[in-house]
Amino acid sequence: MMTVLKQTHARISWLDQTLITAVVLLSSIFPVELFSNTPPAPKGFDGQYSGKQGQVLVVKVRGEEQATEVNGTFLKRTIPFFREFRPGESDGYIGLLGIDMQDEPGTYELAVDVKQGEQAKQLSFNVLVAKEKFIVEHLTLPKEKVDLDEKGAARWKAEQEQVKQALAENSRLKLWRSNFVEPVSGKRTGIFGSVRIMNGKPRNPHNGEDIGAPMGTDVAATNDGIVRITVDHIFSGKGVFVDHGLGFYSMYFHLSEILVNDGDLVKAGQIIGKVGATGRATGPHLHWGVKLNGARVNPYALLDLPLKNGSMTGSAVLTPAVGSASDLR
Repeated sequence: MMTVLKQTHARISWLDQTLITAVVLLSSIFPVELFSNTPPAPKGFDGQYSGKQGQVLVVKVRGEEQATEVNGTFLKRTIPFFREFRPGESDGYIGLLGIDMQDEPGTYELAVDVKQGEQAKQLSFNVLVAKEKFIVEHLTLPKEKVDLDEKGAARWKAEQEQVKQALAENSRLKLWRSNFVEPVSGKRTGIFGSVRIMNGKPRNPHNGEDIGAPMGTDVAATNDGIVRITVDHIFSGKGVFVDHGLGFYSMYFHLSEILVNDGDLVKAGQIIGKVGATGRATGPHLHWGVKLNGARVNPYALLDLPLKNGSMTGSAVLTPAVGSASDLR
């Protein structure tokens, strides 16, 4: 009897060992989750960020020096990350996350995919979007200054499609540097995000900053980049769109002169045009706008980014001057 029990035990032990060996081999060949009851890491496990509508957040991923590609997804927008080199410290990756001026307040996930060769993992951050208090402007203007006729509406639609096609493909290279430049010095006459009620009807919120300056004042590029397109449009007048890479664009509207051409390389501080009042404007000023991976953000947020060698030159009056020049878009 004892001999039979010993033989049975030996067979069971051999079977257990064989099964364990098979599981280990399979898990090394096919890196799948073998135990479905293991709960996934909770959202926001890797960190928390917060910002108001129109702000720019600097998201840092540390300890991934061997990564070959890092990309994030936030509210269906792609957030590319770039390598940060810090002398004497381990390298990491940085992503600029723009909170659109009309993103609904709440907490959302920023999912970051980190790739190293054939291997990949995902990080999860929580981003709290807080409501910004945008001002409301009531304007009474001649009807022809506000409403488009059929011909004007058709032109406006074609111009929007022209810009959409020109900016359809983002440069995969980071062209900008840490120091951002205010394109022109002056008083803010049209505040980012302000809600405009024109002749009693609400219009789209103001998606840039209007900076009042004398006619012909030099307008500088805020950072290095490529001139993606120059235009002369019904609302924005003469304008320049600069591609700074990785989904970051800056825009300069109502110019009296454009001093660059499509495809030109420009440097931070380089003069690209002159202040004017072209398009639908009440007087000479610059409309300065920024889009970051599809999000409309306050351009002055760029001047305060906590990046190495960053510039802190964005000091301007926050209250718009009554009756000052601005655009009517």
